Amino acid sequence: MSYEHILVDGPAEGVGRVQFNRPKALNALNSPMMDEVNDAMLAFDRDPTIGALILTGNDKAFAAGADIKEMDGMTAIDMLTTVSLIERFEIEKLSKPLIAAVSGYALGGGCEIAMACDMIVASETAVFGQPEINLGIIPGAGGTQRLTRAVGKALAMEIMLTDRKLGAREALQRGLVNRLAPLDEYMDVAIDIARKAARRSQVASRLTKDAVNKAYEMTLEEGLAYERRNFLIAFGSEDKGEGMRAFIEKRRAEWVNR
Repeated sequence: MSYEHILVDGPAEGVGRVQFNRPKALNALNSPMMDEVNDAMLAFDRDPTIGALILTGNDKAFAAGADIKEMDGMTAIDMLTTVSLIERFEIEKLSKPLIAAVSGYALGGGCEIAMACDMIVASETAVFGQPEINLGIIPGAGGTQRLTRAVGKALAMEIMLTDRKLGAREALQRGLVNRLAPLDEYMDVAIDIARKAARRSQVASRLTKDAVNKAYEMTLEEGLAYERRNFLIAFGSEDKGEGMRAFIEKRRAEWVNR
């Protein structure tokens, strides 16, 4: 399909890539663009030839926040009855590993979208923040929850209450991002990680991702029980048999993703 607000690439070595493409607006997130992202991502997620996904922007901005012009004038009821940006993304429905490749600004909704991905690769120019306080509102797409879990209460409070920005190096040190790379290399790093993930069993990847995400919602005892459930499900897959035979025979596994 052709899109107006995004660029799509793939599959390439099992990886599908979606790029925000509103450069004049620093990739500000509006409803039409997020609908297109959602459509492309779900199509990639259904494609059996694709094992991992990348979401990115451009060198100047991953996404500098929600489109304020779209939200200006909206009432609480308007917002209540409008599907939110994060809900438009339907990120919880994606079963395959999703990597955010972030350069430049990742602010507000852009930071929230990046945090909702499974992994973040950042260029040295990346800047993360939740500046909603300057607009008289609060983060509304997961910022208060995901940022706090990622960097801790004290720093999350400072970022959200004083509009402190988090540079790429500190984001790495605080555990917000997985990898840090020079501007001309960060996309290659993201692609390398995505290709490595794409070469694994899609069944095992899906069950692993599901169990890790549940760790945020459960007690340790509940999480261990859920992990055990997914572990046993994996033993019912054809990939389990292929993976163990390949290990014993010292060869590369040929996954069937069933």
